[in-house]
Formats: sequence, C-alpha cells, structure tokens
Amino acid sequence: MLLEALSSAILGLALAWAAVHRLPHRLPARTLVLSTGVAGSLFGAFVTHSALDAGNLPLVLLGAAIVSVASLSLLLRPSGRLRRRSATA
Repeated sequence: MLLEALSSAILGLALAWAAVHRLPHRLPARTLVLSTGVAGSLFGAFVTHSALDAGNLPLVLLGAAIVSVASLSLLLRPSGRLRRRSATA
C-alpha cells in the first residue's frame, strides 16, 4: 500500500507539473496546482484501492490519474478568446 501511495503521489505531481508548464496562463498559483494534483491522485488511489482491493497497481494508478486530471481541470480558467455577448446587446 505504501508503494501505491508513493507512486500515485509522484504521478499526481508529474501531471500537475505538466499542466503548470503547458497551461500557465489558465491556471492559478503553482503551489495550488501542484498540491491539487497530488491530493487528487492520492484520493483517486484511495478510492480505487478501496473498490478493487490490493494487488492491482496499474488499475490503482489509472484511477489516481483520472481523479488527479479531473481535479486539475476544475482549476482551469476560461481562455479569454471566447467573448460572449449579453442577451440585451
């Protein structure tokens, strides 16, 4: 279980680091993004491990990656290119 937690934390950190370097203009502060990626992956690993039981490291890491990416996507801001007009305009 320690290996699952450590590897999912590293996976979440790597995903968050990639998001920070790929979309810096659409994300908030770097520390918030990195901690959200790690926390999301640890939570995803916990949920997947609880649902599938021990012995499925690739599936636990897949669940960790899915929850980490989902939590990171909640931090994205609009790009600003799409300007919507108001209904009265």
